[in-house]
Amino acid sequence: MAAYMFRRAEFWDKPLIVFWEVTRACPLACLHCRAEAILKPLPGELSTDEGLRLIEDIAGFGKPYPLLVFTGGDPLARGDLLLLAERARDLGIPFALAPAVSPNLWSGVLEKLVDMGLRAISISIDSGYGDIHDAIRGVKGVFDESWRAVKYIMSLGVRVQVNTVVMRSNVLSMPRLVGLLHKHGVPAWEVFFLIMVGRARSSVLEELSPEEAEDFLHFLYDVSRTGIRVRTVEAPFFRRIAIVRRAMERGLEPPGRFPRPGHLYKRLLADLTEILGENAFGKPALEITPTRDGSGVIFISYSGEVYPSGFTPYPVGNVRRESIVEIYRKSPVLKMIKSAGFRGRCGVCEFRYICGGSRARAYASSGDPLGSDPLCPYIPRGYGS
Repeated sequence: MAAYMFRRAEFWDKPLIVFWEVTRACPLACLHCRAEAILKPLPGELSTDEGLRLIEDIAGFGKPYPLLVFTGGDPLARGDLLLLAERARDLGIPFALAPAVSPNLWSGVLEKLVDMGLRAISISIDSGYGDIHDAIRGVKGVFDESWRAVKYIMSLGVRVQVNTVVMRSNVLSMPRLVGLLHKHGVPAWEVFFLIMVGRARSSVLEELSPEEAEDFLHFLYDVSRTGIRVRTVEAPFFRRIAIVRRAMERGLEPPGRFPRPGHLYKRLLADLTEILGENAFGKPALEITPTRDGSGVIFISYSGEVYPSGFTPYPVGNVRRESIVEIYRKSPVLKMIKSAGFRGRCGVCEFRYICGGSRARAYASSGDPLGSDPLCPYIPRGYGS
């Protein structure tokens, strides 16, 4: 049991990553878009001067500064993005970009951002099959354009990762996507688990069941054994699976009522083995830094509202009224999240400090950002007995 106990994470004073939704303007029409992005900017977007002050406030966290991720919508649709990036560069704040795959990628702004020291870019690809991806993203041909973008970004010498939203309609295509990641030499894969917020609430998309999610996370552990660095968003219990799988490989017994992988896992692993071969699997390449929404991660909306994450639209402040540093350090809800002060199963789980469940899913399902994550099937030792 002691092998699975963890201390509280130390993200009290500063996050590792600050996401800033610089605009909600975007030419795509993704079925799951949390921002419900539209073609033109919404009224109330932070002005250039307000954005510059925000970046200066971020420097108030102190060195080493958090990574600032310009996201959206499509951040390249914002006309003053170069000015904002220039201020970050001058202050020494590292910055990254999460653009939409649109004509804005080829406008010349990207190359200028690279010259300013752009750290990394993420490109979203949601399936190993073009028709599935295009249907999710709402634009025909965007699958091919996405791979074109990946190759171009890599040619610029910028670190690239592929982001993927996993759900019922695309989960069986994931082994094929992993094959394409290897084919194109993509080193990192960030997998988002669908949250029913934004446009997803009125779409036909379905979340995985708890059993399917558990199976898929076991599959991701094996993907990491092929040399791809795997991270998850809104499924922090991937860390539980990774830690326990590694411990079991050393002969330790799993804690509590640890779920065993089932049919979906076996099918996905068999498909991946057929694509890559049995010799593709080695030691796992994992990133299990114990961040979660509101602890190590913070999100600023286009209008300055601050949320634990973009998928957890629970307001904890606004940068038009107070510093992002003060909000992150003093918000009562964020203090509870950082101290793992959760309710239900998540509150008593031995993995609560390194995992803590998805705060976004807890909020979407119950209206309580401190509630339990209903997607996690793990029953902590002694819970309900």
